[in-house]
Amino acid sequence: MSISKTLQFSATDGVKIAASSYGSDQDPSVLMLHGAGQTRHSWHRSALKIAESGFHVVTVDTRGHGESTWSTRKDYSLDTLMADLLEIVRQLRCDQPSVVGASLGGITALLAQGEATEQCFHSLTLVDITPKVDQQGVARILEFMNRFADGFESVEQAADAVAIYKKKPASGKSQNPEGLLKNLRLRDNGRYYWHWDPALLDHVSGFGEEVVERQRAAARALKLPVLLLHGKLSEIVSDADAEDFLRLVPHARYVDVAQASHMLATDDNDLFANAIVEFLLDSRQELPHRADTGPA
Repeated sequence: MSISKTLQFSATDGVKIAASSYGSDQDPSVLMLHGAGQTRHSWHRSALKIAESGFHVVTVDTRGHGESTWSTRKDYSLDTLMADLLEIVRQLRCDQPSVVGASLGGITALLAQGEATEQCFHSLTLVDITPKVDQQGVARILEFMNRFADGFESVEQAADAVAIYKKKPASGKSQNPEGLLKNLRLRDNGRYYWHWDPALLDHVSGFGEEVVERQRAAARALKLPVLLLHGKLSEIVSDADAEDFLRLVPHARYVDVAQASHMLATDDNDLFANAIVEFLLDSRQELPHRADTGPA
């Protein structure tokens, strides 16, 4: 089994980006970017599987998340997140990495590559994110992120809140409180708070039509191998949204994962990781890409 190592990258404004590395750095690199409010640990099981398939996997905590430092300027704009990503790629000192981005991480990667004048990545995997998304689903996520500004009395209370949001059984059955600790901070007042800077919401809640059009333009510009992974039960990306993306990027591969929601990596981890590994191996062998519109 691949053992993870802790890394650190430096953003141009001094923010320190925490990361984990899996596998040999002599293997082709895969860089994984989580969604808003998550941490690099959400990728752990997938990263292990991908590394065991012959890749060097690096998972990062986006600025203001997890063990990365918070921006003193409260700067979490898309342009800054894109600059962080490209700086991480530079500091990796490897050939072009394959990039996997979920939700906000996917938006960041799509714009970073699509607006670049040269190819920065070997391939791009978007995890349940497209330029067009369901605004009611986005609003539900943002409401949940805002709802617990005063923190939790215990890790179990946080786990119950997540279970209710996911419409699953109580925390003891659906959410491992010990694992959830990686997403929480215990402050001096004895309460647990989410492991991300609340100032982030000032940026992500402001995404409007301009950001949608930026993503659509970036998608049209993509020339590298692309995979779109869609959770069939996603509250964010509909079948129509996925079809719209495939019209923008007709060479993209598409995998529709049955019984998975927007939290695809944790909902159906094996199918999710297997789809990524297959795509990564194919793209490294320069095999032709195909559209797969059936369930994984």
